[in-house]
Amino acid sequence: MTALNRRRLAPWLVATVGLALTLCVIMGFLWTQLESTFIFFPTRELVTHPGRAGLPYEEINFTTVEGRRLHGWFIPSKTAENSITWLWLHGNGGNVSHRVEEVAMVHHRLGVNVMIFDYQGYGLSEGKPTEQGVYADAWAALEYLKQRPEVTSDKIVYFGRSLGAAVAVNLALVEPPLGLVLVSPFSSVEDMAKLGYPFLPVGWLTRGRFDSVKTIALVNRPVLIVHGALDDTVPPAQAEKLFHAANEPKRFLVLPDASHNDTSTSGGEKYWNSLERFMGDLNNGEPGGDQEAHPTE
Repeated sequence: MTALNRRRLAPWLVATVGLALTLCVIMGFLWTQLESTFIFFPTRELVTHPGRAGLPYEEINFTTVEGRRLHGWFIPSKTAENSITWLWLHGNGGNVSHRVEEVAMVHHRLGVNVMIFDYQGYGLSEGKPTEQGVYADAWAALEYLKQRPEVTSDKIVYFGRSLGAAVAVNLALVEPPLGLVLVSPFSSVEDMAKLGYPFLPVGWLTRGRFDSVKTIALVNRPVLIVHGALDDTVPPAQAEKLFHAANEPKRFLVLPDASHNDTSTSGGEKYWNSLERFMGDLNNGEPGGDQEAHPTE
C-alpha cells in the first residue's frame, strides 16, 4: 500500500472506529436502562423477618470482592441429621422479606438449612443491581455459606426462582452444586424481551443476557425444573426449552393449577412431593432423571 493510499484510508478508519465506539456506548447505555426498567424491581424496606414466622434465624452480612456489603438470613435445619443446605436465589422483585412465608414452608417440609440473601440494591444490601453484579453477589454468598461450620460444602443445593433461576444456573457453571432446583425459570432475557416487545428489534440488545439455555448445557449436575401451567409471566414453553437444553439427570414438573409466583401454594402436594423426592435422592446419592409432566398435558 502506497503512502497516498494510506493517507486516504486513515480518515475512513478513524471514522469507522469512532462509529463502533459510539455504538458500544449507546448499546451499553440502552442495556443499563433496560436493566433498571425491565429486569430489576428492588424494594428497600423489609416488611417482616423469619422470626415472625416462627423460624430460628441469624441475621447475616457478608462482603463481595468488590466491597459491597450484602444482607441476608440463615435459617438452620431443625434436624441435625440433614446436612443439605439451600442457597436461595430470589426473583427480580421485592426483597428477602417477601419470601419469608415460602422459606418457612421449605424449612418445615424439607428440613434443610436455608440461606437467603438480597442482591445488591435490594433490601439492606448495598449497591445497584446489574447482571454481572448479581452473579458476583451469588458467588460471594456461596463463599460465605461454605465457611459456616454447620454447612457441608459438597451438599449445597441452589434454589432459584424466576430471575434467581438464571443466577443459579450461572453459579452452577462456576461452582457445581449438589443439585439445582429451578422454579418458574425463563430461558433467556432475549426470549423474554421478544414477548414484551414483539414488534421491536430488541434481540441485538438482549442477546446473551441471562442466557440460561446456553449456560445450562454446560452444567452437569442433577436438576429439577418446576413451572406453573397458568404462568402468564414466563410461558411454560421457556421452561421446557431449558429442560431440553439441560444434561441428565434432570426432571421436569408442570403444575396444572399454578401460575408464576404461587407454585408453593397452588402447586399443592404435587409440588412438595417433587421437592421431597429430589432432596431425598440427592441426599442418598440417587438423583435419577425423569420427565414428570409436559406443558401440553
